[in-house]
Amino acid sequence: MTEPATIVKCLVWDLDNTLWQGTLLEDGEVTLPAPVEKLIAELDSRGILQSVASKNDHDQAWQRLEALGVAEYFLLPRIGWGPKSDSVHEIAAELGFALGTIAFVDDQPAERAEVQFHLPEVRAYTPEQLSGLADLPEFSPPTVTVDAARRRQMYQAGFQRKSAEAEFTGPSEDFLRSLGLVMRIQRATEEELSRVEELTLRTSQMNATGVHYSIAALRALLADPHHEVLVTTLTDRFGPHGAVGLQLLEKHASGWHLKLLATSCRVVSFGAGSVILGWLAGEAARAGVHLIADFRPTERNRMMEVAYRFAGFTGEPCDCRAGLAPPRDPGVERLHLLPEPHDPPPTMELHAPRLA
Repeated sequence: MTEPATIVKCLVWDLDNTLWQGTLLEDGEVTLPAPVEKLIAELDSRGILQSVASKNDHDQAWQRLEALGVAEYFLLPRIGWGPKSDSVHEIAAELGFALGTIAFVDDQPAERAEVQFHLPEVRAYTPEQLSGLADLPEFSPPTVTVDAARRRQMYQAGFQRKSAEAEFTGPSEDFLRSLGLVMRIQRATEEELSRVEELTLRTSQMNATGVHYSIAALRALLADPHHEVLVTTLTDRFGPHGAVGLQLLEKHASGWHLKLLATSCRVVSFGAGSVILGWLAGEAARAGVHLIADFRPTERNRMMEVAYRFAGFTGEPCDCRAGLAPPRDPGVERLHLLPEPHDPPPTMELHAPRLA
């Protein structure tokens, strides 16, 4: 059996006679072929980011991309006169992507050779291959999650947020307050299941148990009236962070069983885990039940353990656990809490359903 192709995370475009037809500095006018424009939009809809590495005058080339209506698709463009291998390497490093997930397209054999000599992991393509690019396995993610379809906007917002934080001179809490953070906790929908599954797979530092739930298992929980499958999203004045948390809750008469709490590491600094736990604690208190949480301590999820302990969870014996099936994994601890209602911190606005 052949292994599945590594999916391309970012395609880096040359401009002259590659993305557009013509040479900007020689012809003055260049045109964007309709199939190329369609390909750019299609890759973007699949969550594949795109950038530019071109030997051109930066201002003139960027103005032309804007006039053609496609500038917004390209992150971290490198337009200048340096080696393109340097440009591709810088783009990958700033995105945090492995070079094996980067692709490069250029009409000049010498430019493709220069990039592949210095960056052999990068896959290179010719303009003649563009017509079939969207059909190649490496450009065809098996699933496109809700967040993947808006990945570019999330990265663009992240770059703006990072720049604003670097320029901010006050305390970090004041910066968080300036973001206008809005957290929404909602019941998962069928369309969100692929992203929910991804959260159980990719989060380790902020995953309470490390358990993976398949889409089939999640779909069964969605249909079970005794379970809540909850997705947390976060936005701020710069744009969306996307889905950043997952909570799987089973309701019993004496207690609510939090089978899994997972949050994205991207939002640790915003205190997302503590806000979610505070909200769950408040909802359980309103229903008059204990909140019981599964936790499997590992070397990587120490931060999650701190969040549980700080919220007041304890491992002391309690009758509220009597109706629960024993954990499948002997390493899982059962923590419990009869909480008091919690208010969200002043740096964050919270919108969430009533669970009782």
